Amino acid sequence: MRIIAGELKGRRLKSPKDRTVRPTKEKIKEAVFSILLPYLDEGFVCMDLFTGSGNLGLEAISRGAKTVYFSDASKECLALAKENINHCRVADRAVLLLGDYRNNIRRVRENVDIFLVDPPYGEDIIVDCLRCIDEAGICSKGGLLVAEHGKREQLPQEAHGFVLIKEKKYGASRISIYERK
Repeated sequence: MRIIAGELKGRRLKSPKDRTVRPTKEKIKEAVFSILLPYLDEGFVCMDLFTGSGNLGLEAISRGAKTVYFSDASKECLALAKENINHCRVADRAVLLLGDYRNNIRRVRENVDIFLVDPPYGEDIIVDCLRCIDEAGICSKGGLLVAEHGKREQLPQEAHGFVLIKEKKYGASRISIYERK
């Protein structure tokens, strides 16, 4: 794994040893950030839910994020993300949150512009993430939620104040992008 573009371009990241963690493939990550490019203002705030190695959140920092909240329920994943954050020397722009995604969403005290959501496939978590974000009231007006999920998993056109604006398939994965109404 490596950072694709921005100030950290080319930095290699450590991958998880555990096969149950599925890092976002470079092709998908590149497609996601190409889609997001028009929405990325300098100094945006991002939340990387189900962070794993920190791959997506670090790409966001490399492309101008002021702050990224790295959230994971696994101590091992968060330790790996911290190692990658320190390797990239961006700890001043990273906030690590250990615990369940619902609690971590409630812990954020500022508006978030982009949510990167890459939960385990097939667990129907994404709609619940939309609900939790809506209830916490932390999504910026026009903010986005980018979800990576299995290609067979169907998501609603609208849910909890978000509307689906784009969907793309990549092999066994699908990317769904929601915008805050």
